[in-house]
Amino acid sequence: MDANETARGHPGEGARTLGAMGRRLMGWYGILGFLALWQLAPLLGLCDRRFIPPPSEIGAEALVLMGRGELFVHAATSAQRALLGLAAAVALALPLAALMSGFLPRLTRFLAPLVALLSGINPFALFPLFILLFGVGEKAKFAIIFWSSLFPILGAAINGIAGCDPLLLKAARSMGAKRAVVFLKVSVPAALPSIMVGLRLGATTAFLFLIAAEMLAANTGLGWLVHNSAMNNYIPRLYVGAVSIAAMGLALAFLIDRLEGFLLDYKEEVRAS
Repeated sequence: MDANETARGHPGEGARTLGAMGRRLMGWYGILGFLALWQLAPLLGLCDRRFIPPPSEIGAEALVLMGRGELFVHAATSAQRALLGLAAAVALALPLAALMSGFLPRLTRFLAPLVALLSGINPFALFPLFILLFGVGEKAKFAIIFWSSLFPILGAAINGIAGCDPLLLKAARSMGAKRAVVFLKVSVPAALPSIMVGLRLGATTAFLFLIAAEMLAANTGLGWLVHNSAMNNYIPRLYVGAVSIAAMGLALAFLIDRLEGFLLDYKEEVRAS
């Protein structure tokens, strides 16, 4: 191979590089096509621009809100509410599931109908009760987030711990492991996938009901931003709020995925020890 061929590289190398780049971007083609269609449709008169503004107008409104700091305040307020309620639900659900399924299985059978009944109640239907008990401030929103996320996490944790393979438990006990050690090193790692499913469901439910609660009784937050924009006919700002809600939901899902990866690594370390 001469110097010119060396400089040019292998004939198929550029094609392979472009092909690999195209595969990495494959998931974005649909989004880019949708945004392009959305941008053109109002400009070409295919839809009413007053109600479906192009993404360029929405982006400009987002820059205005970010320049004022308003969007960050609303997003941070919603995130704080969601994470506090979700953390409180996890802090109660996991120890309660451990007590019921790991150490007092008869209590699980006794309380299972009650848990099923309470988990079947739509949390938003209880919002008037929460307002009567806690007022229209932060306590009511915390209560509805906590309630909506508690039962999915609790139910998944109970099922995961109770569904641990009996052979694994017998094997651990036969080697002289104490009950607490069996629970921590066998039952909990085995229940981890189920617990993570419950956490995802609880986080999704909590976030949805948070937005609804902010629409009814709040003066900050992304839910309030969407509701206030709709009431005052600020349509681009409404879309900014909706897109921000979607982005926060994706960010929350990403964090839960990262947490699951970390816990799975911990699970492998526990098995190795």
